[in-house]
Amino acid sequence: MNHLRNVLLAGAAFASSSAATAQDIKICLIAGKTGPLEAYAKQTEVGFMMGLEHLTKGSMAINGRKIQVLVKDDQLKPDRGKALLEECYNDDKVDLAVGSTGSPVALAMLPVAEDAKKILIVEPAVADSITGDKRNRYIFRTGRSSYQDALAAAASIPANEDVTIGMLGLDTAFGRDGVKAYKDALAAIRPRAKVVAEEYAAGNTADFAPFAERLFGALKDKPGKRIIGFIWAGAHPMAKFVDMKPDRFNIALAPGGNILPAMNAWKQFAGTEGGIYYYHDFPKNPQNDWLRVEYQKRHNAPPDFFVAGGFAAASAVFHGITKAGGTETEKLITAMEGMSFETPKGPMTFRKEDHQALQDMYHWRIKKDAKDNDLLELVTTIPAKDMPLPIIEKK
Repeated sequence: MNHLRNVLLAGAAFASSSAATAQDIKICLIAGKTGPLEAYAKQTEVGFMMGLEHLTKGSMAINGRKIQVLVKDDQLKPDRGKALLEECYNDDKVDLAVGSTGSPVALAMLPVAEDAKKILIVEPAVADSITGDKRNRYIFRTGRSSYQDALAAAASIPANEDVTIGMLGLDTAFGRDGVKAYKDALAAIRPRAKVVAEEYAAGNTADFAPFAERLFGALKDKPGKRIIGFIWAGAHPMAKFVDMKPDRFNIALAPGGNILPAMNAWKQFAGTEGGIYYYHDFPKNPQNDWLRVEYQKRHNAPPDFFVAGGFAAASAVFHGITKAGGTETEKLITAMEGMSFETPKGPMTFRKEDHQALQDMYHWRIKKDAKDNDLLELVTTIPAKDMPLPIIEKK
């Protein structure tokens, strides 16, 4: 009899434990942790977990509910990312998901969120179509869009002189969307600057000479300032372009923003300018102050580009669930549309019409005395309100 009583008590305790676990907030984080963007994915994960830690004051709970994060590697494969998100929603029964690193993967994931009627916060994939013509009401993006990148890059181009530009883009949705967005951004805020040549290369390209020579040929006889810009992810080709001596044609290079290991290789290019989503020394706010100190302590380096992005996604999760009073999808959508929330790079606001996070960007210049992880000086902060970000119609 006592044995039966003990079994029943154990069963009751197990049932109670299961009920408590069922109340956990379950989040799926999908990232491309295998492949050429591995560093981006790992930074996003670290930033996301640090963001939750900071915002919950170490409790890893929201409104008394513990947070459980399931991390999955899509290996930068769209079909795998789609299958993993289906697994997250249907088998793991997560409340919402965050991801992914590559734009082709994120685009494959969008209809899965719509079918499941569950939130997907896109971070850090940037293709405009994610919150443009391919969007649905379950998609919110904390990551910047290609057009926001383009507006920041365009703002770094001189406004009062004629500029001729050639572009090298990664041969993906990210690269092609990025070049198109850059051309549109120039037309909107720098009409005296024109893109006259475009080249697209695979991420594993070893020999950039043919691309460079075609761009040099398109620019070398043009009047005014001449620039080659890059829309690139992964190992950056700028140094290889420098080796081909574009300065013999009076051509400057504008590499855009990147992670610290890539940008640290540019120390010798003092005076080069560009636009960027985040650089650890630029934003001045309490979240960034905490992140800089804690990340340096734990990783012996400043927080990087995608660390801040992961933290921003965590902030969207925390404030969305707090405002909604729970994780029910329709309440989350209502709470998050138009919601403003703090991040390490300052405030973001989910625009109601397309759920793109409006956010400040930064115009930078490489310092004359640049050192590793102390490379850039801030030329100016580009406020979100000053960037004419269009709302792209859905198809």
